[in-house]
Amino acid sequence: MLSQLPMYQQKGKQAYRPDLSRMVAFSSHLNSPEKKIKTIHIAGTNGKGSTAHMIASVLQEAGYRVGLYTSPHLRDFRERIKINGAFIEKHYIVKFIQNNLNYIDLTCLSFFEMTVGLAFSYFFDKKVDYAVIEVGMGGRLDGTNLILPELSIITNIGFDHTQFLGNTLPEIANEKAGIIKPRTPIVIGETHEKTKEVFMEKAKMLNSQIIFADQQKFVGFSSDLKGSYQKKNIQTASIALLRLKIDPKIINLGLMKVISNTGIQGRWQILALNPLTIADVAHNQEGLDYVIPQIKSQSYNKLHLVLGFVKDKEAEKLIKLFPENAIFYFAAPNIPRALPIADLEKVSNKLNINFKTFPTVAQAMLKAQSMASSDDLIYVGGSTFVVAEIL
Repeated sequence: MLSQLPMYQQKGKQAYRPDLSRMVAFSSHLNSPEKKIKTIHIAGTNGKGSTAHMIASVLQEAGYRVGLYTSPHLRDFRERIKINGAFIEKHYIVKFIQNNLNYIDLTCLSFFEMTVGLAFSYFFDKKVDYAVIEVGMGGRLDGTNLILPELSIITNIGFDHTQFLGNTLPEIANEKAGIIKPRTPIVIGETHEKTKEVFMEKAKMLNSQIIFADQQKFVGFSSDLKGSYQKKNIQTASIALLRLKIDPKIINLGLMKVISNTGIQGRWQILALNPLTIADVAHNQEGLDYVIPQIKSQSYNKLHLVLGFVKDKEAEKLIKLFPENAIFYFAAPNIPRALPIADLEKVSNKLNINFKTFPTVAQAMLKAQSMASSDDLIYVGGSTFVVAEIL
């Protein structure tokens, strides 16, 4: 699977297939398993993964058997497909590929299309009560957008993947609004003046109830996902769950057990205490705008930043967001999409920051650990793939 097919996670633009026709045909070949299960569909620029895990955790606490499909994975491909926090079995994946190999070869399915078909089949075969499905990118043309969910969620809209989704917030919102389905409630996490009308018009056209989570009464729940930015995701997930008539006590309990129930990683994850070492997968301006104030709010002597980026992000813009008096340890994650070290050096020299570059993420981390005192802070991020290598 991983070596023979293009994967956006690794390759970037050349793996993107903005067309649902192959996915529709593959679903039909599999006897449309996604039409036979209850689903919840989640899109958004940031927070969709955390929100998906929160909802899955709460539904588990409510006694349901819950499938969870997310992407990308950090360490193990099987992180993408879970039931009640347990990875899909290796033998199921092998059997699925063996059974469908002729079709896959004949149709040249992308990695993502094949993985989505695998998830749909698995959740149907294992008789889940709900499957929480995270959009890969955008929404309208995403491979997951075959489902007819009980509820749709769009966490927020920001400037990410603009080469695919559009250069303005309304254009990006229009792509994500593609997951709104006829007569199906849609929860919008964050109200934005430039995108509100896009969502309202689409919901009206499809006769779908629209709920802006941040305009509802503050739910006041907490979570074991500790980033301060999770407050918005907690509000969005809670409003969605209340719409599904889940008991508030169950919501509160499930939100406090997201990590143990689902195994989520890379969200303000504390890796060590001495010195305090934190990893977070925030990788665009909207995500870092929430994470960096939390970094600044920590108590530390010196700040050590282990960072790397991918080519389709504006590295200079992102580096400028971090405190300039930090020590930067730059490395390229081990994927074809990685921004080369030479490019990072050019950008960093322009910015006049205190930086060092390393051939690998592991070496950058080791150097930061050797330089840091017990009262310092080490932060690992800039890209999902940097965090993945450290984990």
